[in-house]
Amino acid sequence: MKCTILIAFCLMLGPSLMITLSAHAKTMKMKLATVVVPHHAYNEGAREFARRIKEATGGAIDIRVYPGGQLGKGERELLEGMQMGAIDLAVTATGPVSGFSQSMMVLDLPFLFRDYHHVDAVLDGPIGRKLLDDLEKVRLKGLSFFENGFRNFTNSARFLRKPEDFKGLKLRTMENPVHLASVRELGAQAVPMSWGEVYTSLQTKVIDGQENPVAVIHSHKLNEVQKYLSLTGHFYSPAPLIMCLGRFKSLKPEWQRLFITIAAEVAAFERKVIRDNEQKQIRDLKAWGMDVRNVDKVIFFKAMEPVYAKFIKQYPDWEPIIERIRQTK
Repeated sequence: MKCTILIAFCLMLGPSLMITLSAHAKTMKMKLATVVVPHHAYNEGAREFARRIKEATGGAIDIRVYPGGQLGKGERELLEGMQMGAIDLAVTATGPVSGFSQSMMVLDLPFLFRDYHHVDAVLDGPIGRKLLDDLEKVRLKGLSFFENGFRNFTNSARFLRKPEDFKGLKLRTMENPVHLASVRELGAQAVPMSWGEVYTSLQTKVIDGQENPVAVIHSHKLNEVQKYLSLTGHFYSPAPLIMCLGRFKSLKPEWQRLFITIAAEVAAFERKVIRDNEQKQIRDLKAWGMDVRNVDKVIFFKAMEPVYAKFIKQYPDWEPIIERIRQTK
């Protein structure tokens, strides 16, 4: 009886209200999380992804972006949240992802990529697709690769010109075995730490430095707590756009294809944002008082090279992947 009265009431108010109520009832809400500040390129890409999905589905899917660690201060928390179904999507660095899928960790090897052209050829090709698909084994769906860029060292003690300059320094790294081992090869004490703790730890001198792409150093104003930036470019930092596998499988097939297609298009958009802004951000950091200099990358690669043998011994299946990546043009 109540249902009949409600329908009659809606009909009295007109068909436009009925359409609005019907559309509202069918809207699927999703949460997309990051740990970086709202103006970082991750979030520009996330908002563009949300906009295109909403437009392509006629408003049937509404993705809200939660930046700045609102749904978890560390990227490991976001990944675990997706596994549990509490978070639908996230953009994270590969470092923490490697704790869930060891095949992804191969991308974290030092000086693996020659330049951005090489990056695109690998990540947008069959190698990248295979690494994303491997995430399904741990209840996650890899959609595409955003990026954070090539990583560089900062610290508050001295300019790091050569590996010997790292001796005695405490440097934060992501919770990633390859990164930890690589930094130790330079002679520093590698301190794994969630990103949400880094700024305060630098400010209070719990650690001397850290390593990140220019975009992160700039957007999080690390110049306020770090004097020196060495443009080492030692690791390339991809940033997969990842989805809860159960949530992805709940979508009808045409929407699944739509998510993958739009994710690839937006990955290209987000990478362009990172690359277009990098030189301006370096100029800003210099203007803000940071000592920013280039280094001889060859001597850093030679110092970190033993990491390859160590991890190939541990993961023999990495060797052909590394060779394929190096041969990709």
